Amino acid sequence: MELGNKERSLVSKVMDGLISGIVEERYGAILPPQDVLSKEFDVSRTVMREALSMLLARHMLDVRPKIGTRIRPMRDWRMIDEDVVSWRFRAKPDKNFLRDVIEFRALIEPAACALAAERASTADLTGIREAYETLRQTSPGEAGCESADTLLHTRILAASGNQFYQQMAAIIRGALTLVGPILSQREDGWINVVNAHGSVVDAIERRAPEDARAAAMAMIELTADELHSALSPEVVEPR
Repeated sequence: MELGNKERSLVSKVMDGLISGIVEERYGAILPPQDVLSKEFDVSRTVMREALSMLLARHMLDVRPKIGTRIRPMRDWRMIDEDVVSWRFRAKPDKNFLRDVIEFRALIEPAACALAAERASTADLTGIREAYETLRQTSPGEAGCESADTLLHTRILAASGNQFYQQMAAIIRGALTLVGPILSQREDGWINVVNAHGSVVDAIERRAPEDARAAAMAMIELTADELHSALSPEVVEPR
């Protein structure tokens, strides 16, 4: 059932009210049942159900059988809409977009790698190494290559322990999906990128934050250079 303008406005107001209640900790860990919330906000069950679904989509809530609607920890809330990110990366890349992708990675990944070198648990390090070894043993176009690449970066961001960096994983994954096929067209381009990843992983395992930062920056600069060569000097502006 499609909501009209009035109902959509009510949904927005209910969402705002629910979020206020959540951040002010008025509800505790579990939200009241939908019927109770509908009466509290004086709206129909349809409006309340839509408002709750919007919060569910943003990873703010979690519905569990026999428990109810649980409020998730704030660190889990989706601050970056992964669907929108994915849709944007489907479009043919242009000069400015490729430049922006490189600049974004240069801003986020070196800092995240440095933090991962400081904060990664033993399990984090094992996961990072496993993802890298899978990446090293595959080639572009082979099953699992792209997923290993994105998994490696995602695990490093997770190991940083910073919830904002962790949620940047959606953009980083989109960037890797974009540049991977381009780099694979270059002779030795992919192996150079894999070796650069290895330097990052080694530094993280050695618990060397500044080495990890430098290795990550070198990895991103290599990617930029490869894009320059693979496409044309006009596609990606100098760093």
